[in-house]
Amino acid sequence: MQFKVDGFKVFCSNGSGALRVGQSAVIFIHGAGLDHTTFALPARYFARHQYNVYALDLPGHGRSAGAPLTSITEMANWIQHVIDELEILQPAIVGHSMGSLIALQFAVSFPNQLRSLVLMGTSIPMPVSDPLLNAAQKNHHDAIDMSNIWSHSRIAQLGGNENPGVSMLMTGQRLLESADKNVLFTDLTACNKFTGSLELAKKVEVETLVLIGQQDQMTAPVKALEVANAIPTCRVQTLSPCGHAMLSEQPNAVLDALTTII
Repeated sequence: MQFKVDGFKVFCSNGSGALRVGQSAVIFIHGAGLDHTTFALPARYFARHQYNVYALDLPGHGRSAGAPLTSITEMANWIQHVIDELEILQPAIVGHSMGSLIALQFAVSFPNQLRSLVLMGTSIPMPVSDPLLNAAQKNHHDAIDMSNIWSHSRIAQLGGNENPGVSMLMTGQRLLESADKNVLFTDLTACNKFTGSLELAKKVEVETLVLIGQQDQMTAPVKALEVANAIPTCRVQTLSPCGHAMLSEQPNAVLDALTTII
């Protein structure tokens, strides 16, 4: 579906499902340089189980217009604008990587707006290495290579996709390559400059699930666990073998976990 927020076109996938009054809602927020397609499997699953699904393309990503937003707080506020525009009531919010920071900030800024929270591949803070930032600033393909390779566990780099005949590495690479220039750099910079601390996590009021890839090289498992331990009502599920790209490495395990809280 398409609609407008702040005068710009926004695209979100409804998982090929119908939006109906009275159904529970779930919002999916993607990571840096990505788009709604990373949530294709869970979006379709929940749409087929009578949920109103909103897998969003952030501004300047995928099929959404406008410039990419430059801070996590701006992105969280933008999510609120989407909720207002579509009149979404008490959604569950699922965020991956950068999306987890957006979801976390939203949960604290608008505590009465959501039903539950899922953070995937998270860390507070979420620092980005200088080589990756520098390459992204130059729009050099090295930034895509680093992001993509570091997002996958060693086992995933060798193959073993649960979808036979599909390369996880090449799928991730093509998705990052499809982003416009400066989008990845803008997103990574927003993550790097995020000033939230574990004190922010302590303010989360809703039931939360944190999914951790045991072999995650982008957001270290120990850091994700610190976030989980700071949230008052939180469960943890660790996936192994699994890196940062858990939606491609362990799609069925992720889906099983989401069904316990959404």
